[in-house]
Amino acid sequence: MALPALSENHTDPQAYPPGIAYMDGQYFEVSKARVSILDYGFLHSDATYDVVHTWDGAFFRLDLHLERFFSNIDALQMTIPYSKDDVETVLHNCVGLSGLKDAYVEMVCTRGTSPSFSRDPRDAVNRFMAFAIPFGSIANPSQMQRGLHAVISPTTRIPASSVDPSVKNYHWLDMVQGLYHAYGAGGDTTILLDGDGNVTEGPGFNIFSVRDGWLTTPVRGVLQGITRRTVFDLCGEIDVPCSAGILTPADLEAADEVFVTSTAGGLMPITTINAKRVGDGTVGPIFSTLKEAYWKKHKAPEWTTKVREYA
Repeated sequence: MALPALSENHTDPQAYPPGIAYMDGQYFEVSKARVSILDYGFLHSDATYDVVHTWDGAFFRLDLHLERFFSNIDALQMTIPYSKDDVETVLHNCVGLSGLKDAYVEMVCTRGTSPSFSRDPRDAVNRFMAFAIPFGSIANPSQMQRGLHAVISPTTRIPASSVDPSVKNYHWLDMVQGLYHAYGAGGDTTILLDGDGNVTEGPGFNIFSVRDGWLTTPVRGVLQGITRRTVFDLCGEIDVPCSAGILTPADLEAADEVFVTSTAGGLMPITTINAKRVGDGTVGPIFSTLKEAYWKKHKAPEWTTKVREYA
C-alpha cells in the first residue's frame, strides 16, 4: 500500500548551513554527516556537548570550553579515544576546512550504540563528533538594538536533583515549551523558574540583573556558562560589583537592567519582561559597557587562539 504524500510542512528540505563536520575519523560537509538512529544520544538524549565560537579567525576562550567538555564527559562516565589536544586539532580543522572566520563550533560526545541494543549503558561505545557552521546569535540585530522581550515560562526548569544543569546536555523540552509560551504571548524568548519560583536560565543562556550598579546572576539550577564567567572576569577588571545569588521574578521587575549571556551572541539585552518595561525600557549603560569590553577581549591574545590551517 502506498503511503500518502507528505505535506509541505513534513517534507525534509535537505537544507543545511554551510560547514564541516568530523565523525569517525573523517571530515564531511555538514549536510553529509549522519548519526545512527540507534545512538542513545538520539534515543535517550544521553549526551554532552560544548560550544565555542571563533571571531575574525580566532577561538574565544577555547581552553575553558575544552576543560568543561572533558569534565562533563567524566561526569557522565563516558570516554573518548582523544586527548584535549586531539579534540582541539579537530576543532581547528573543522573551522579551517570550512573557510569560516566567524563560526559556531560544537563538540559532542554521545553514549553511542550497543551491538546488542543492550539497555546497560556500559555496553555502549561512546562516540565523539564535532562541527563548525556560521556564527549565529540568539538575538538578531534588531533585538540587539531594542532589547529582547522575555516571557517567564509557566513550565519549571528540570530540577537540578534530576538532571545536573552544570553538565551541558540536550534536555531542552522544558525550554522548548517555554519558548512556545513566549511566542504565543508576543515574546522573543523565555525565562524558566525552579520549583521554588526562583529564576534559573533560558534556552542556551544565563541571566543577569543590574540594580543600583550591582550585578546578580542565579547561583543554582544553571549551567556555569563560559560567557557568564567572562562577565565576572570583566566586572573584576572594570570594578563593577557582581555576585551569584537568588533571583526572583520580582527582582527582575525591579531591576534597572537585565541581560543574558551565551557563546551564541555574547551579551544580549532584555528590555521587556512579561510585556513590562525593564527600567526605562532601553538598553542600559552597564550592559553597553560590558558588551563593549567583551568584544574588545576578542582581540586579547590571552583570551584567544588563532585558528590553525588544516593539518
